[in-house]
Amino acid sequence: MRRDPAAGNPDLFGCARDYLHVYMPRVRAMSPRTIEAYRISLECFLGYLDQTGHVQREHVRFDHFDRPHLKAWLAWMTDHQGYAPKTVTLRLTAVKAFLAYAAQEDITLVALSQAARALKAPAQPRKPVDYLTTPQTRAILAAHTGGTAKSRRNRMLLILLYDTAARVSEITSLTLQDLRLDEPGHVTLTGKRNKTRVVPLTGKTISHLRVYLTEFHPGAPRLPAARPLFYSLHDGQPARLSADTVSAVLSQAAQSARQNCPSIPGHIHCHLLRKTKAMDLYQQGIPLPLIMRLLGHENASTTSAFYAFATLDMMRQAISKATPAISVPVTDPLTEDKLQALYSLR
Repeated sequence: MRRDPAAGNPDLFGCARDYLHVYMPRVRAMSPRTIEAYRISLECFLGYLDQTGHVQREHVRFDHFDRPHLKAWLAWMTDHQGYAPKTVTLRLTAVKAFLAYAAQEDITLVALSQAARALKAPAQPRKPVDYLTTPQTRAILAAHTGGTAKSRRNRMLLILLYDTAARVSEITSLTLQDLRLDEPGHVTLTGKRNKTRVVPLTGKTISHLRVYLTEFHPGAPRLPAARPLFYSLHDGQPARLSADTVSAVLSQAAQSARQNCPSIPGHIHCHLLRKTKAMDLYQQGIPLPLIMRLLGHENASTTSAFYAFATLDMMRQAISKATPAISVPVTDPLTEDKLQALYSLR
């Protein structure tokens, strides 16, 4: 790490520039929005030092990132600025990540990073877990009746979105090469930071997909592998759908489904289908770590030993047990901790 020529200390701002402009985008492959959020968090701490300690930006050193300053910063954000607990947590997480990177670059900063790691942000109030009931899910998935080609596309889109518990970005980025309908049928999803995971498909979904491919991708083996699975035509060429389009498809389905199922929430979003799938899996007795594996949820408390046994066949069995037509009542209610674990899935 570069050193500040005047003080002989590690160069804070040089380290921050390398962290934000080199390490995060190139090594961690983080999105521009994530990098911007971390930059704002660091700027927030600098603003706090300026306002409360009258430490001008050019005079800030790594010594100012010690535990007393960080604890006072947390209190300032909560009491003086009125930040929500979620925002305070994000700000602290960003600073911890930056100090961890700095400690890797300069061994003299290890103690500083370890002291910051021990800090905890204020506890966030727990929110009720949102998910759709079985009748609500069934009504939404059946809302696009298939009377037109667009309706048939939208129906397949929602079926796959629910069955794979995919994020919207994972669905919109699907191409023909990501789909395998022969045994064992599965789809390869590309998630956050370009990480991929394989999700098995149920027999019913595979049947739907075969019909869909016949209509929307005739002669699929001869088509470009990068052709988007779900598309709209622009100048006669298939173009991948946007996240806004998928959200609109779901909103239209919900609006139509409310005629037969008025209990469907007024505000519905694609992530709700992801949470609903997780809940359906859990209500069928699927272990929570396996659900997290299926959904690509990173959790340090889930052991690698369990992952070793989470084979494709096990995952397929798990997904096949969870459908929108659950007929076996749940005998054991979910504890609050387990509800919150499902709610935390991203």
